[in-house]
Amino acid sequence: MSAAVIFPPDQAPTTARNPSLATIAWRALTRKSGRIIGVLILLFFISMAIFGPMLYPKQLPINGANLYAPPSWAHPLGTDFEGTGVLAEIVTGSRYVLSAAALAALFTIAVGTFMGIVSGYFLGLTDNIIMRITDFILTIPGFPLLIVLSTIWSFGSPIAMGVVLGLTGWGGLARAVRSQTLSLRERGFIEAARGLGLSNGHIIGREILPNIAPYIAMNLLLSVTGAIYAEVGLFFLGVIPFQANNWGVMLNLAFGNGAMYTPQSLLYMISPMACIMLVTFGIVLTLDALDEILNPRLREG
Repeated sequence: MSAAVIFPPDQAPTTARNPSLATIAWRALTRKSGRIIGVLILLFFISMAIFGPMLYPKQLPINGANLYAPPSWAHPLGTDFEGTGVLAEIVTGSRYVLSAAALAALFTIAVGTFMGIVSGYFLGLTDNIIMRITDFILTIPGFPLLIVLSTIWSFGSPIAMGVVLGLTGWGGLARAVRSQTLSLRERGFIEAARGLGLSNGHIIGREILPNIAPYIAMNLLLSVTGAIYAEVGLFFLGVIPFQANNWGVMLNLAFGNGAMYTPQSLLYMISPMACIMLVTFGIVLTLDALDEILNPRLREG
């Protein structure tokens, strides 16, 4: 009979456990302080878009003489050329900007992922047809097309804006997802799944999609940034009727009413630009954390 081995309390063997997703996310966020700042910035703007217009609504000016007023308790960012509070316009416009950008990103991801996986997995005639459609989408100049569409389609609703932005932006993602699918298609575990007689839907949903999910998640946030730039640019150029509050509308009116030449009105012009920069900054820092959360090699490093 072999003698039992007794370990000291500080040397007792422990069972290795894989950390939970919450633990991995927290470690990634706290590894660099800027990542938490980025997430907080995004959460702030998302909360502002959801609750801001109800808590701090835009009101018509009562005193028309209070134009381009400096910051005060009533109007922390001053007023515009009509006497309306700039902060109220920023808060109200955030809902349209962020909701349209989120819808555009989701539509882009959904269409691009579907087309890319189907093309890369089934190959043959299906691949040829989808890639020709993708090539056609990629050859269309996106921003000029949006200007043309704005003349025949009302973009007063963020849903309409999101759908149109998504329709013009999925081509590049589809090609990238196709290449990822082609690489996975020849792996041993995919061949084993086929050998077991599993359906194509099962293989795509349970084997391929989880392996490209990190890439899709990263592109989701990048698509939000691109959609914000596109929609704000359209409103800034004035090619879309001013049917909704929007940061691009604020920029257009600021330049059109001489805000850049009036020192006391600088906040009216700078505020929407600062919001766009902050949202982009938050997305960039969040992407840095998300890359480590989804990439085991970065976590090990």
